[in-house]
Amino acid sequence: MDYNDSIDKIKGVGEKTKKAFERIGIETVQDLLEHYPRGYEEFTMPIPISQVREGEMATIEASLTMSPRLKRVRHLQILNVRVRDNSGSLLITWFNMPFLMKKLGMGSRYLFRGKVKRGSSGLVMEQPQIYYNKNDYFKLLKVLRPIYPLTEGITNNLIIKSMEQVHNNLEFAKDYIPRKICKEYSLMDRTKALKEIHFPKDKTSMQKARERLAFDEFFLYSLAIRRMRVTKSDQLTDYPMEERLECEELIKTLPYRLTKAQLSAWDEIKKDMTSNFAMNRLIQGDVGSGKTILAVLALLMAVKNGYQACIMVPTEVLAKQHYKSIYDLLSNFGVSVGLLTGSMTAKEKREAYELIKEHKLDIIVGTHALIQEKVVYDKLGLVITDEQHRFGVKQREELMTKGKKPHVLVMSATPIPRTLAIILYGDLDISIINQLPARRLPIKNCVVNTSYRPNAYRFIEKQVALGRQAYVICPMVEENEQIEAENVIDYTQQLKEALSPDICVEYLHGKMKPKEKNDIMERFAEGEIQVLVSTTVVEVGVNVPNATVMMVENSERFGLAQLHQLRGRVGRGEHQSYCIFVCGSESKVAKERLEILNKSNDGFYIAEEDLKLRGPGDLFGVRQSGDLDFKIGNIYTDAAILKLAAEAAKSLSDEEVDKIFRENPYLEDKILYQRSSTL
Repeated sequence: MDYNDSIDKIKGVGEKTKKAFERIGIETVQDLLEHYPRGYEEFTMPIPISQVREGEMATIEASLTMSPRLKRVRHLQILNVRVRDNSGSLLITWFNMPFLMKKLGMGSRYLFRGKVKRGSSGLVMEQPQIYYNKNDYFKLLKVLRPIYPLTEGITNNLIIKSMEQVHNNLEFAKDYIPRKICKEYSLMDRTKALKEIHFPKDKTSMQKARERLAFDEFFLYSLAIRRMRVTKSDQLTDYPMEERLECEELIKTLPYRLTKAQLSAWDEIKKDMTSNFAMNRLIQGDVGSGKTILAVLALLMAVKNGYQACIMVPTEVLAKQHYKSIYDLLSNFGVSVGLLTGSMTAKEKREAYELIKEHKLDIIVGTHALIQEKVVYDKLGLVITDEQHRFGVKQREELMTKGKKPHVLVMSATPIPRTLAIILYGDLDISIINQLPARRLPIKNCVVNTSYRPNAYRFIEKQVALGRQAYVICPMVEENEQIEAENVIDYTQQLKEALSPDICVEYLHGKMKPKEKNDIMERFAEGEIQVLVSTTVVEVGVNVPNATVMMVENSERFGLAQLHQLRGRVGRGEHQSYCIFVCGSESKVAKERLEILNKSNDGFYIAEEDLKLRGPGDLFGVRQSGDLDFKIGNIYTDAAILKLAAEAAKSLSDEEVDKIFRENPYLEDKILYQRSSTL
């Protein structure tokens, strides 16, 4: 078996399963090996029923005190049984598993393993696994069983069995890190690391394996950044510019005054663009700090110097919003603005290509469509990428090559500590906007448990009655038996029943077709939808100033940076805004993390505090969406590894770096870090 073999070379993977694997980005054997666990299940000794605790996974040994009873509630078949041991009794419930009635007998003892919840009549264990033979269970004690990200048609057992086949038929793994680096940094052998991450002997081995694989990702990323820096270093620009009075006129016509931080960043941008060298600058500003107006000023300056300019954003909804706002701001300055997105018809795209080629459009706003081969620019003097963390190194590079050494401005609202930002954006100069506009009212926050929901619903109703709108965020699209969390589809129905029938409630998630998503967001932006139940697809730059409530369910399941991004969707207008973080966990650590958000609206402070609180020991904690999308590394919890990998990449000569890419041509594809879910 070879790394490049198709996934259907594995026994048991047919055409249907192959397509299911492809939905989660697994097409080859190597893709499968790099589909890392999101956590591990650890089996422990059974405990007495009297010791089980709400919210915890437990194993009990007990016998039935009553025959199983089956009842139907709507589309569910609910099987209930009460079990007992010497210390007490417990209710057990299964959903849609009626066949268990014939497998469970009075008088027999079984091992039950599952999550314990609080029901209306006390503690209940839901959907537990049953072990009919004690020995089968005791073989699993102290074993770390991997738990993988799944999709419909792919089970955890299927991935484990497929992974076992691969490991049994592969002798060694590709390793692109030079031996001297592995030795100097005491890295585990990559072949061993890939085995230990999937089938660890113990926690220590798993942690060492994870450190090695995270190092690999950060090392490769650092090499890619280094190559970009080398190719751009001291590049004389083909697009010399002069300061333009139109930019100062635009600033004077704004209905607000720019902050000192904005003016400082604008001075740096002007200095870059009027020098003889190509600008390569990152504007890093907190949510709502006013980065977009700086982009508009840079666009205007480029256009008034006779050049084209473009701005690339990650979603069509955001592209349309930017297009409208840029058009409105610059329409009085004789600037033509165009839009280019993937969902446009073939005819619309052809017309756009022609206008771009002939320079009949000065500014082009778009998504990834901007970097397609068919797009030919005329004197592309400035390229801007917004929400930088959503684009890979390669994508940013591809947009740059559309012009001849153009000026480059990238923007990010992800609050990354400066020490890490210097590594992650090592090819860029950094400007930080650390002030919010004076007109912005601070968002009022609260952290509550699930019992607060009825109060939250009444509060949302009051805000809607005042003419406002609300977001409700759920971590999942639809129900999943393996993960206990609120899902968008069921929650929307629940909310429709809980709120006044006069309130329009709709849902939004990443699996919807682009046209459907755009329609929902446009209706929400126009105020036709009062409450939007959504996954995190709304975190990227959606601007609805009338939205004043952000309610996040299962907030403990999100990284703080992502929660801060979500919170930034409200507080964008003149009205007081509120954020309600609903915590579904009794964990002390989860509550401590959320209290950081409760006390501060400063994204940079939040990032620093989150890093201190979580530390390097949180191996498989909640990932920070909004990070650069590494498969296993986490720029917050693995900050120390990131720094070491960057140091290692820096220590190599140019010849050594060239040799790595020459001997491992597949790395060119790996540096295209794309997010796994398209928004």
